[in-house]
Amino acid sequence: MNLFSKSPKKSKKTPTSDEESHSPRSRSPLKKSSSSSSKSGKGKEENHRPGQGSARNSRSFPKAGPESPRHPFDLNTHPLNLPPDQIRRLSALSSMSDPDRMDIDSEGPNGAPASPSPQTNMPGSFDTPKMNGTNGSPSNEGPVPPPHKSNPTSPATVPAPTPDEAEAFKTAGNKFYKAKEYKKAIEEYTKAVEAQPSSATYLSNRAAAYISNGQYIDALNDCSRADELDPQNPKILLRLARVYTSLGRPQDALSTYARIQPAPSAKDVAPAKSMLGHIEVAEDALKNGTTGSMALHALDQAEKLLGLGAPKPRKWQLMRGEAYLKMGNVNALGDAQNIAMSLLRNNSQDPEALVLRGRALYAQGENDKAMQHFRQALNCDPDYRDAVKYLRMVQKLDRMKADGNADYKAGRWQAAIDKYSEALEVDPLNKGTNSKLLQNRALCRVQLKDYKGAISDCERAISLDPTYTKAKKTKATALGQSGDWEAAVRELKDLQEQDPQDGSIVKELRKAELELKKSKRKDYYKIIGVEKDADENQIKKAYRKAAIIHHPDKNPDDEQAAERFKDIGEAYETLSDPEKRARYDSGEDLVDPMEGFGGGGMGGGMNIDPEILMQMFGAQMGGGGRSGGGFHQFGGGMPGGGRQRGAPQGFPGGFAFQ
Repeated sequence: MNLFSKSPKKSKKTPTSDEESHSPRSRSPLKKSSSSSSKSGKGKEENHRPGQGSARNSRSFPKAGPESPRHPFDLNTHPLNLPPDQIRRLSALSSMSDPDRMDIDSEGPNGAPASPSPQTNMPGSFDTPKMNGTNGSPSNEGPVPPPHKSNPTSPATVPAPTPDEAEAFKTAGNKFYKAKEYKKAIEEYTKAVEAQPSSATYLSNRAAAYISNGQYIDALNDCSRADELDPQNPKILLRLARVYTSLGRPQDALSTYARIQPAPSAKDVAPAKSMLGHIEVAEDALKNGTTGSMALHALDQAEKLLGLGAPKPRKWQLMRGEAYLKMGNVNALGDAQNIAMSLLRNNSQDPEALVLRGRALYAQGENDKAMQHFRQALNCDPDYRDAVKYLRMVQKLDRMKADGNADYKAGRWQAAIDKYSEALEVDPLNKGTNSKLLQNRALCRVQLKDYKGAISDCERAISLDPTYTKAKKTKATALGQSGDWEAAVRELKDLQEQDPQDGSIVKELRKAELELKKSKRKDYYKIIGVEKDADENQIKKAYRKAAIIHHPDKNPDDEQAAERFKDIGEAYETLSDPEKRARYDSGEDLVDPMEGFGGGGMGGGMNIDPEILMQMFGAQMGGGGRSGGGFHQFGGGMPGGGRQRGAPQGFPGGFAFQ
């Protein structure tokens, strides 16, 4: 059934029915085609039927009846057979449900309605239903959409609180503040501030609640805004100065106190003055002091004046780290690194914190890591002078130290000493690196037999780092080489008490004790006036010279001449014989073999140093042309068997098993 048909031409007469014609541009699925107008002409009048439009131009809706073959249903109740106003309402609802749908013009191109207005009381038409006052109105305007289809574009406007309501919020906040319920007081004061943002009183009250709750940054913001709104309010200025003091800004606090008229009491100003004094003491100690302990004490006193729970100022933390670097010990350097890491957790691009950690690493001898931190600080701030300064310093120091080490390995002792001395002048405050440089220079001085200079360098190194074991060992060696073996033994014993687990110290101590025994006997080398590495010809030449000088006949008035001459002969007898000289040099003649055994024969165990035994055996077996090898030869094996003892070339004193 063709219910929608388009008319090829516009109707020239007013439609004769109440059916509404819609514009052909309408896209509504509920539209109805307009009724065909009556045409003049005889042929058309003959073909016209009442209540039926043209077959091409319109639709006609005859009265329903059971005999109608085309309309087996009631046209008055069909869903498409709706009143014009209801069609317009449905079209409006359809467009509201589809916001992206294009708007459709309701008028023709010439401004005339696209469809003629419906006419009433025309033949063949039906009455238009009247509006019931709910979904429509007597006017031609479209109906108001139902509530469940509404789509408001903005929420309903909430009226702003009145000044009286803001005052009520402030009163409620005061009650909570007096009850020490500061969080609730802050909530009420916030409502008052939102109602009256320009009220300095409300801001000041909320600042007081923030201070009591430990929120000093928020309190500072409120006090600053209140001061802008009411610049000369003494109460606001006093509160602002106290916030500055609580945050560790004493200079700002004192400047604020100076604005108050009349002047505040000395009690109010005292905390800020005291805090500023402590900070100035700390700064002076870091600049001119030799240790960081004074600066740390001053900072501790200043921090006691901070507000409860207030964060420590960043400047103070950096000063504390500087003080720890100045102290220079292991624990202090670790504390400096902890401070730097704490600052870097808050801001990983903090150049001052990066330099602080780099300096701590540099003091600990980790120069490569230190230079990495200095470079990272320069990436954050290319103009940061401290980063440039320390980066160049570490690079120069590393280069000089490497050059000195190369000279030391090559045996160029004096050249190494010069390089180490130059490196010591680069950074006199770096205790860790300088202690190592002094120790290296002391080793060079020992090689040059400058024992006094070596001892001095070791003492300086130990003063910079009291835990420097290697410097203490070098000092003991220098003391012994200089002839003071008693001091060397004493030094090594102290070192052994500090570190009983170090086996190398025990070994050095045994050697020093042996040398001490050797030093207490007659020094044959000194008696005849030769060095310990003198050869046979040098010894013979020196002996002849000394014998002539100290001969009793040459010194008739000197009672000691005969004794000296005797010592010279004894020294030559020992040193001219390679075997005796070897035993003398090794100290074999000083070792009592019975000292190696406990009481009761073998029951006490043997305590002789293995190295001393090897030296003794080597001295016996190293003698050229000597038979027996230094060992006693036993026959029979078991007790009761006969034994043959060779030449008494074994242990000193003729040691033999009984």
